[in-house]
Amino acid sequence: MRSKASTVTEAVDTRMSVRGFTDQPVDGAVIRRVLEKAARSPSGGNVQPWQLYVVGGDDLKAFKELMATRVQEAPKGEDPEYNVYPQGLKAPYRDYRFQVGEDMYGLLGIPREDKAARMGWFARNYQFFGAPLALFCYVDRQMGPPQWSDLGMFLQTVMLLLREEGLDSCAQECWSLYHQTLKEFLDPQEDLMLFTGMSIGYMDEDDPVNQLRTRRASLDEFARFRGI
Repeated sequence: MRSKASTVTEAVDTRMSVRGFTDQPVDGAVIRRVLEKAARSPSGGNVQPWQLYVVGGDDLKAFKELMATRVQEAPKGEDPEYNVYPQGLKAPYRDYRFQVGEDMYGLLGIPREDKAARMGWFARNYQFFGAPLALFCYVDRQMGPPQWSDLGMFLQTVMLLLREEGLDSCAQECWSLYHQTLKEFLDPQEDLMLFTGMSIGYMDEDDPVNQLRTRRASLDEFARFRGI
């Protein structure tokens, strides 16, 4: 089990998209504590647009079984309600996205031409990479881009607080591809729209995929300073 992060800097530095978890259960009191603390995240006008569903235990087991069948029935997913990435994604953003994919599949020994193997590995998303807990974040359809950015701040706070508890996570916007199946399972209010899912649990340190450390652009590539 990874050690708990003791500072904000350590939580930021050790947070990563974990794609291999142990089956060790997450104490319900811990996730409740994390979410209560994360509610202090900022939001414009204090709107607090996040609406959450947390699933574990037998309910998550049943949903994993459902998704194993659903992915076979509709391997390309359902008609998504939003595009995870813009159409015609330009450089350097396209390059960042391409690089992380090549780094991950290279680490796993899956060549680019082996499309079936890549799709098979991607399907692990819908088993939460073995994690024992899942979180789904919805937003009211009335909300716009500013409130969606509030969701990002809230979810980042959640992920950092999870590190403080010794837990790991993986945010998964890929759930937008199966929002209809998820709607049937969770039965959210009609005015809610799915933003993302998240796998939560304890990192499997023996899983090779968790050796991946994604690259980041240098400060000079994304920041401009004036007067300082």
